Amino acid sequence: MSFQAYIDNIEAKTGKTPDDFRKLAEEKGLLKPGVKAGEIVAWLKKDFDLGRGHAMAIYAAITSAKVSRATKEEAIGNHFSGTRAHWRSAFDNLVNNIKDSKGDVQIATANTYLSLLKDKKKFAIVQVTGGRMDIGIKLKTAKPTERFEPAGSWNAMVTHRVRINDVNEIDKEVVEWLGKAYDAA
Repeated sequence: MSFQAYIDNIEAKTGKTPDDFRKLAEEKGLLKPGVKAGEIVAWLKKDFDLGRGHAMAIYAAITSAKVSRATKEEAIGNHFSGTRAHWRSAFDNLVNNIKDSKGDVQIATANTYLSLLKDKKKFAIVQVTGGRMDIGIKLKTAKPTERFEPAGSWNAMVTHRVRINDVNEIDKEVVEWLGKAYDAA
């Protein structure tokens, strides 16, 4: 059953929309910080006889409005905050080098890394710490080298990993490997 089907069934059963439930939850103090999903689910079950799946749909609908979502640029920027800030210009230069030689590169964010995409296909990832930038490259046809080691358990979505300890290590060879991965995507 789709999310919208849950919402439609709930409205048919209770006569209430997610906005109605949001107002009621606010009146009961259930949208304050620290309130757990279980408390809201229990209220929806008791007062409206909703099952767990339907109650969780309402929970998702009424709490999503109070969560502010970061823009894509803010989400990317979060990867370069604090001690990682000095890596931002190196990352931007790297992406621009690939764009200049290959074409469009999209960036997708995850909690711990950034994905580089060609037509929605991942060809590389970038993870930064205060002291290092790790670049994971998806290139099944290339044999590992001393510098471009097997990714192993670091990240199973890519085949190779290069550890960058200084921005000057992002050289022509790194850009070439990324270009080959872009082409293979």
